[in-house]
Amino acid sequence: MTTSDALTIPGLLERAAREFPDLEAVVDGPVRLTYAELHDRVRAAARSFAALGVAPGDRISIWAPNGHRWVVTALGAVGAGAALVPINTRYKGDEARWVLARGGVRALFVEDGFLGNDYLAMLDEGEGRPPALETVVAYDDAAVPGTTGWADFLATGERVPAERAAARWAAVTPGDVADVLFTSGTTGRPKGVLCTHEQDVRTFAAWCGRTGLSRGDRYLIVNPLFHSFGYKAGVLACLLQGATMVLQRVFEPAETMRLVEAERITVLPGPPTLYTSMLDAPERARFDLSSLRLAVTGAATVPVELVRRTRAELFPQVVTAYGLTESCGTVTSCSLEDDDETVATTSGRPIEGVEVAVVDAWGDPVPAGEDGEVLVRGYNVMLGYLDDPAATAEAVRDGWLVTGDRGRLDARGNLTITGRSKDMYVVGGFNVYPAEVEDTLARHDSVAEAAVIGVPDPRLGEVGRAYVVLHPDTKATVETLIEHCRARLANFKVPREVVFVEGLPRNAMGKVQKTELPSR
Repeated sequence: MTTSDALTIPGLLERAAREFPDLEAVVDGPVRLTYAELHDRVRAAARSFAALGVAPGDRISIWAPNGHRWVVTALGAVGAGAALVPINTRYKGDEARWVLARGGVRALFVEDGFLGNDYLAMLDEGEGRPPALETVVAYDDAAVPGTTGWADFLATGERVPAERAAARWAAVTPGDVADVLFTSGTTGRPKGVLCTHEQDVRTFAAWCGRTGLSRGDRYLIVNPLFHSFGYKAGVLACLLQGATMVLQRVFEPAETMRLVEAERITVLPGPPTLYTSMLDAPERARFDLSSLRLAVTGAATVPVELVRRTRAELFPQVVTAYGLTESCGTVTSCSLEDDDETVATTSGRPIEGVEVAVVDAWGDPVPAGEDGEVLVRGYNVMLGYLDDPAATAEAVRDGWLVTGDRGRLDARGNLTITGRSKDMYVVGGFNVYPAEVEDTLARHDSVAEAAVIGVPDPRLGEVGRAYVVLHPDTKATVETLIEHCRARLANFKVPREVVFVEGLPRNAMGKVQKTELPSR
């Protein structure tokens, strides 16, 4: 990728349509598109954006589940020079309204009714639609006042000469903003992260090189497209390599395994809980999952036993990676040659052209093996937060992205995330990082998952409370798990309480939402 067009997203699609036009690009239920057909549909959508008056640099949003129209809309928008602003499908009206207003979004695409959500009604209630929002397009062509149907949206493109649309397409440059992904907003309102075409393309070219995604792979994208794991590590990675995108709207183990069998899926990235759910699914033996080749996952805690079992029973190849929205989604990754211990206990090495430093409270690098704050520098670091120079200056200092994560580097340069700085709690003056305790609990044969938080204590200030999900058909007591930790951790790290739960609360990406854990 040395030419500038290969460093833009429309350039990727042009190359894919040219090099493998007849290869299946998208599978969405009965809809099947080759790369040539996907290219034509995306170019038609780009014409329609021009007809709407969407100018280069404008922003458009999608509030819908995974589907071929999502892909066509996103690629059509960036091909017309606009920036993509995806919206979390779990958001309610006020949350979506904040993103739309903050982003100055001009056009919104919606699939109403997903997961029982009446998105249009939620958007119109309260303060109503933001003033900048000029067009709302309904994928289901519902006749809702103030809304345009998908077919009508596409028809408007016929008013725009093909040459004009082609010129807009060709005018997109590597330095243009390609997307504004809003952070999860665990502290305060979400912030919009600005990333360019070149950043996205280079980051996920490196991701593909490290993880081994290849031409002809059949990639089940069940990670939500509104997240970088779904859109960038999914759609863009497939465009780069000539892989087939098989889209699933929401993870459900039986349906996922049915799709694996029916579509001969080879690649299935996801959070660790996805693989745990498949491994423990009682109906797994009914499906032929032999086509599976590669799993890509990431989390602070990935038990070694889960990696070994996943490799033995589902995927011959498993890699872990680490990234955040502010780094285009990727910072480090293991490789296919790494052993189970490395894959489970680290997030691998920095991708090509990216640096990672682990520093102390004064900003000085700490020795290998010591814990500190994780900093990132390289082409993948965001341009900044949308219209928020103060937050940008706090997050990016002297070119280094301050991740807010704690971690350590080993002698080979592998990064292990030990927790979030804000998740740390203090027991009698000693710092405790939940990820270390969670990893220890996960090594117990009966423990499927664990989440640890600090809770107030009159003597020590804080102590640890663990929420534990057990494997099916296994048993463990509070005393057993506490003793398991006591044998492996310093006393101040041992949780004082263990609460057994049926499951852990998660967001749409499978990340545990610790603020939603039961108070008891």
